[in-house]
Amino acid sequence: MRTLLPSSHTPATVTTPRRRFFIHSAKRSDSFTINSSISDWQSSCAILSSKVNSQQQSESLIPAVNGYNNSAAGFSDLNLVPFDDNNDNSKIQSKKKPLSITDLSPAPMHGSNLRVAYQGVPGAYSEAAAGKAYPNCQAIPCDQFEVAFQAVELWIADRAVLPVENSLGGSIHRNYDLLLRHRLHIVGEVQFPVHHCLLALPGVRKEFLTRVISHPQGLAQCEHTLTKLGLNVAREAVDDTAGAAEFIAANNIRDTAAIASARAAEIYGLEILEDGIQDDASNVTRFVMLAREPIIPRTDRPFKTSIVFAHEKGTCVLFKVLSAFAFRNISLTKIESRPNHNVPIRLVDEANVGTAKHFEYMFYIDFEASMAEPRAQNALAEVQEFTSFLRVLGSYPMDMTSWSPSSSSSSSTFSL
Repeated sequence: MRTLLPSSHTPATVTTPRRRFFIHSAKRSDSFTINSSISDWQSSCAILSSKVNSQQQSESLIPAVNGYNNSAAGFSDLNLVPFDDNNDNSKIQSKKKPLSITDLSPAPMHGSNLRVAYQGVPGAYSEAAAGKAYPNCQAIPCDQFEVAFQAVELWIADRAVLPVENSLGGSIHRNYDLLLRHRLHIVGEVQFPVHHCLLALPGVRKEFLTRVISHPQGLAQCEHTLTKLGLNVAREAVDDTAGAAEFIAANNIRDTAAIASARAAEIYGLEILEDGIQDDASNVTRFVMLAREPIIPRTDRPFKTSIVFAHEKGTCVLFKVLSAFAFRNISLTKIESRPNHNVPIRLVDEANVGTAKHFEYMFYIDFEASMAEPRAQNALAEVQEFTSFLRVLGSYPMDMTSWSPSSSSSSSTFSL
């Protein structure tokens, strides 16, 4: 989805490989515009179609976000008429079947043909999370988070599965920044139990270790346990957990151990010196699934929606934004502030006092509601009134799968 700003009222043309379709509205009492890209058109139609299902809702709808009509008639009045490029008069081919939303639906969410990008090397927790999100997929390792985003944008991969927060280590800020920089859509989430192991070359004993290497999150999640084990050694951060295991095996380093998964030990021929060394047994990492196209929001199962916004009028605006959700009984599951890289500092001149410097932030919010629900649409319409920038990152099904925090098998059985 795009930045939630009013659109112009000019009809647009959707281009497909075989023919073009002209989109127009039979009635223009409350005008709206379908954007020129297929993804924007699909998202817009999805929101409009939800009005048909929610027409019986008691809450009256105020004008929706993005400038689209909120009435149920708005969607039913869309006529999608194909015309022949070779016909100079653009005569209507009335016998052709009109284009429908199903014709523009994204690829199936699960299947063996999906190529899924993740950050790390084989044996990484991200690879296992990709296997949980898309069973039997073709996992594509990427050396950086940025590469995983670009792999999807350039059609090298169909999806990306990337971590955004951990129950012990907190948010992965890099991916929050990349979500704003790139135009991918969140289409799902996976909550994956992380079961850390201390790995070393065969025959190496713990008392001879001088260094432990892992991803910064891995080191943070095992800090207290390493101290309890008497490992007062240097701790060095590397790009990912499985990469640490690969580095030790490839260079035959015998004074260094890695914090990684049991699967990484199997892949790279290392021994498990200690099993389950995370500081808390309930150690869970939340991953998001990213795609080029958004999915159609629904109301038949629990959904979550992620947004990002900015404002320029102080903390009182943040209170008003949060009130828009509280007034409609919408639960917030996440709020994260990140510096606004475009305008990091705002200067305020006060007479006879001096100049004050205020940091400018972007705010990321996850809330438990689908964009197909009128209350979510109304909340965002109200939020837009108080913000200078608002973008929906995705509206997607919540991960409702069960997991066992103390079971190592639950986090190492997803072999891809």
